[in-house]
Amino acid sequence: MRHVIAFDVSMGKSSMVVYDHNQYCQYEGELKHTQAGFCALNERIGALREQAGRLPAIVFEATGVYSQPLETFLQENSYPYSRLNPLEAKIQTAAMRRQKTDISDAHELAKSHFRTTRKETYVQCAYYKQMRALGRYCEDIEKEISQHNNRLHAFLQLSFPLLETMFTKSSALFLNLVQLFPHPACLEKATKEALQDQILQATRKRLSRVEAEKKAVQLLAAAENSYAAIGPEDVRCQHLKNYARRLLELRNQKKEVIRQMVDLSKDHAEFHVLKSFPGIGDITAVQIIAELGDIQRFQNAKQINAYIGIDIRRHQSGKLQYQDKINKRGNKRLRKILYNMVMNMISWRAKTQNTIVDHYDQLKKQPNGKLHQVAVIACVNKFLKVAFHLIQHGLLYQYESGKAS
Repeated sequence: MRHVIAFDVSMGKSSMVVYDHNQYCQYEGELKHTQAGFCALNERIGALREQAGRLPAIVFEATGVYSQPLETFLQENSYPYSRLNPLEAKIQTAAMRRQKTDISDAHELAKSHFRTTRKETYVQCAYYKQMRALGRYCEDIEKEISQHNNRLHAFLQLSFPLLETMFTKSSALFLNLVQLFPHPACLEKATKEALQDQILQATRKRLSRVEAEKKAVQLLAAAENSYAAIGPEDVRCQHLKNYARRLLELRNQKKEVIRQMVDLSKDHAEFHVLKSFPGIGDITAVQIIAELGDIQRFQNAKQINAYIGIDIRRHQSGKLQYQDKINKRGNKRLRKILYNMVMNMISWRAKTQNTIVDHYDQLKKQPNGKLHQVAVIACVNKFLKVAFHLIQHGLLYQYESGKAS
């Protein structure tokens, strides 16, 4: 066995221990996440390599952004390492009696390395890291959009409730009109002709003057019939305009992030393989890549199932046996993306032929047909098997064979 260096990472520093091949602790101390700290660590690793003739094993538990400086240092210096997720580390270091401190956690990680076979962490290229960062940023934008939509709806119910019933609430036209007319009183002196011009200017879509005139008449009728719970001078009318303006900005930001992700992916084979499936467009394809990462790090589709959390959890004890369920210990974001992907494929059934949808229909038509959610998760499993094979062999999807050439 070689030397083992184990870290318990916290904000700006790590507790560090070094064990030799006889499982004897040679060093324990603290590593500052600074230039000087990492320079000293580099010298220590170099000295251990000279002493043992090989690089030491390095292990630490992932702690989000706090462990990223340490991981970046190891990658820049081409040092192999084992990064454990918190659940994995907890299971591997479990003991009957144990004290919980930073330094004791580092000791337990080092000791468990001698009795546990750990694979070196697969280092993904910069493309997948950038895609993950953009995907998570896009998710943050979506959460903010949802929050602002709820607030916009609440204030509209107080000021101009009928406005929501006239337009698609996610459209730029609706959000621009909310800014122009947050209260029915704002339309008291408006003429049909002037309102028609404002509607045409409020959208980038090609709207005919006849359609704009129709919407202007409807808007005037809604303003006349709406009963506002607050007055036009109420501060909430200004808040309403601010929310509408912010929603437009957020939607534009989301479009720009998606555009960046698509531009980054155009030269990558898996992007085109995923897009070859009916029902998968640019947005879904880049979302899958952002959360799944480099598929080459998986050995088979079962490992991908475990990563997503759709592998089977079985509970049986004596004569008691529970119904099998999916594990849900995995990437819940990717699980949601793939679930929605299958639902989109099903909605496209009339326009395209898709073996994934055929599999769904087969599961539903059995003598004891599966429940909808069970059938959808089974389709996710089938999709992952097919996609893994196609990406591994650089093939596009074709309905005839379930594969492609």
